[in-house]
Amino acid sequence: MLNSRAIAFVLGTLAAALGVASLAVSSPALGLAAGVAGGIAGVIALTLGNGEDGSASHDRAVFEAQLDDRSAALTSVRAELSSAQQRVSELESEAERTPAAHSAAAGDVAALTDADSQLFSEAYFRVALDARIASARRHLRPVAIALIDVNEGVPNSASPAPPARAAESIRQTVRDADTACRLTDGTFAIILEDTPENGAVWTVERVRRNLVSRFGNHTMWAGVACYPAHAFSTDELLEQARLALASAKEWNQDRIEVAIAE
Repeated sequence: MLNSRAIAFVLGTLAAALGVASLAVSSPALGLAAGVAGGIAGVIALTLGNGEDGSASHDRAVFEAQLDDRSAALTSVRAELSSAQQRVSELESEAERTPAAHSAAAGDVAALTDADSQLFSEAYFRVALDARIASARRHLRPVAIALIDVNEGVPNSASPAPPARAAESIRQTVRDADTACRLTDGTFAIILEDTPENGAVWTVERVRRNLVSRFGNHTMWAGVACYPAHAFSTDELLEQARLALASAKEWNQDRIEVAIAE
């Protein structure tokens, strides 16, 4: 841009000099050269002026467009904020109007927990087992369940053990990925993720050892069943585990029975 201006200035100066010289010597050729130089200088000056005006107009248009975009974005944010604030107010009002809804929600949570053992309830066990079987079917992985019954003392003089004891030993033994529950009939149920039957048997044995080492003599019977080795559906798997538990309780000592593959 600066080089073009210098050229226009030089050409203008040259045109003036040539014009003066043509007058001094009365030379038409010099006059013609002066005219050409002046014309070129004028064209350059006109081009520069148009370029500057066009550039300024373009910059101004871009700035105005950016300003419009930012204004629109700010308006949108304000609208979203207003909507969120309104939604919060509605939720707060609804909570104040319907305290019974909170009580119902608390009741639903309590229904998923066994009060005596603080493990999950049978209702949760059913839902969790369905989900684990469905996942195992998709990923072609085994799932094991173990049903456990615990008595305090030796078999001949045994009485039902306090639920909290077995629950504590189970919690200390199973993995985070496993699910421990207490059923309505007083037995304990463990869902063992990605575990075949031998792994399930070893887990139950570790629970028994933990219980005895911490609380003294206890008798434990357990029934183990695995998907897909022993059953393909939730109900069938649970039935197989119950049959195995019943077989284990026929023994007058600690016993872990594994379901029979069909």
